[in-house]
Amino acid sequence: MHFRPRPLLGLMFAAALPLLAQTASNPIQLTVDLTDAPRKIIHAQMTIPVTPGPLTLLYAKWIPGEHMPDGPIDDLAGLFITANGQQLAWTRDDVNMYAIRVMVPEGVTHLDVKDDFLATAPANGFSAGASTSANLALLSWNELVLYPAGHSNDADIDVQPSVILPQGWQYATALPRVAPGTEADTEPGADGAVHFDTVSLEQLIDSPLLTGRYFVQIPLAPEVTPKHYLDIAADGPEDLKLTPDTIAGYSNLVRETGALYQSRHYESYHFLVTASDQVAHFGLEHHQSSDDRVPEKTFVDDNLLLLSADLLPHEFTHSWNGKYRRPAGLATGNYEDPMRGNLLWVYEGLTNYLGNVLAARSHIETAAQYRDYLASDAAMLDYRPGRTWRDLQDTATAAQTLYETSSQWDNWRRSVDYYPEGDLVWLDVDTTIRKLTNDKKSLNDFLAGFEGLGGNTPPKVVPYTFEDVVKGLNEVVAYDWAGFLTDRLTSKSPHAPLGGIENGGYKLVFTDQPSEITQAETSSSGSTQAWWSIGINVGSDGRIEDVLVGSAADKAKLGPGMQIVAVNGRQYSGSLLNDAIRDAKQNTNPISLIVVNTGTYRVLALDYHDGLRYPHLERVEGTPDRLDDILKPMTKGS
Repeated sequence: MHFRPRPLLGLMFAAALPLLAQTASNPIQLTVDLTDAPRKIIHAQMTIPVTPGPLTLLYAKWIPGEHMPDGPIDDLAGLFITANGQQLAWTRDDVNMYAIRVMVPEGVTHLDVKDDFLATAPANGFSAGASTSANLALLSWNELVLYPAGHSNDADIDVQPSVILPQGWQYATALPRVAPGTEADTEPGADGAVHFDTVSLEQLIDSPLLTGRYFVQIPLAPEVTPKHYLDIAADGPEDLKLTPDTIAGYSNLVRETGALYQSRHYESYHFLVTASDQVAHFGLEHHQSSDDRVPEKTFVDDNLLLLSADLLPHEFTHSWNGKYRRPAGLATGNYEDPMRGNLLWVYEGLTNYLGNVLAARSHIETAAQYRDYLASDAAMLDYRPGRTWRDLQDTATAAQTLYETSSQWDNWRRSVDYYPEGDLVWLDVDTTIRKLTNDKKSLNDFLAGFEGLGGNTPPKVVPYTFEDVVKGLNEVVAYDWAGFLTDRLTSKSPHAPLGGIENGGYKLVFTDQPSEITQAETSSSGSTQAWWSIGINVGSDGRIEDVLVGSAADKAKLGPGMQIVAVNGRQYSGSLLNDAIRDAKQNTNPISLIVVNTGTYRVLALDYHDGLRYPHLERVEGTPDRLDDILKPMTKGS
């Protein structure tokens, strides 16, 4: 998320303050009460050590992994600050909306702060999106915590957190407990609260907490150290019934990452999964856990399980690529300084490639399903006219403005394309290494050195630059990697970089039969994909989701948001639209559509006669099958 660029007035003001009375032995005390989470309101109380004088309290603005200044301060409510029982007046900085100013009276050593978070956001967005239901909640601590300004590195601020859960709910988090019953203890203490050890503010915000009424914790690859857990909360017990094959796939993932990265940079790891249609759906990486949100039937519906196959491998890979190794522009050390996303094609693009490859190596998906995904991505990017004016590098540089753009006319604007195009760029890197070394080396060698730098370590951040990436690749095999990558980052070619597919022994083709991935997508959503034929995708209600610039639909003056009412004089259905596209291949008559656009009806004619078209990868006989080799497991157990 996924997912994932401050006014300096507040920080400049704070920098002139006396040294804050906040140390590891005197941390911020934070208690979050989740008992009202089912009613979409979360309560917090803080005790913040202070010294007398002017003080600025900050609310996290730039959330790691989200790549934009989207700290949800608009949903912070009920802020009261008291000292020795007396309420203090506070004011918001009129430039930095994330800074709260308060005057600490003489003789005061700590402030008592109360606030609420209104968990009322719709089911979209990232961690600020819907995160609660009647039966579960995902707590992102940054939604409630306030902390003193004046620290250049938020790892220098210590917090001792605790949480009060609804009666009978279990929980999971990467945070260490004060006195855990067992290593994977999911029960609150006798006082109804769960108390955690003192951690840095950085570790706190990097360690969300999942809790729920219907909850299961599944140890993965138990022979591997450190320990790994699949923690799932659902809105009903029927959605927690994972098959042995599904669990085996995720255990394989743990083994395959160890073989690939030759290191682990965490004390233990928790996949925190919400299976619910009441919360936002995305994935967000953390160093020792991941926030993975999937539809409620994901683990009991084969189509949904396939469509989420790369989610956990993607977020898990971020523990190495994104959290441990991090682009220098994203390693700001605090939540106020702007992040720079120019290397997101490595942070997210490489992770996207590896997430899909690891899903296949772990048997979370088959090699054929991986190829279907790759064909779909490649075809989408090859039919992306926006690439003639906006290069791949700009999609990364402008990431903070692109995550929340509309899907309408997206093919002309381009969005966070460094995710899917990362599949193509890094496959190209992988197959090029294999070609240059007569298949003796591969991207695996780069990853072992680059992501596994230093071997097994506790969580920490090791920044990198473009030059570091080039140096790491040259250590595997000497080549003009700087030129290779720059060409792909700055190209304005109308076509996607398909060299990796070709070097892998395949080519992109189109047939009139949908792939397994396309069938899963249309079956789960009820949509109709006619992107590579007439140039539209259509929702289950006939509403056009987007129109491909330059396509037959574009030339017929169809637009996103219009609703198709009838096809060739008959009431719209997806199957009827597909039939009309198929039949038009046999004659010269245009396809007739009746559409409604904001209350106005029109009859439009589509002059298209090439039939249904869906992307696939086709093996090129007589060429090295490098793509098949890439997908082979690295461990015997997978």
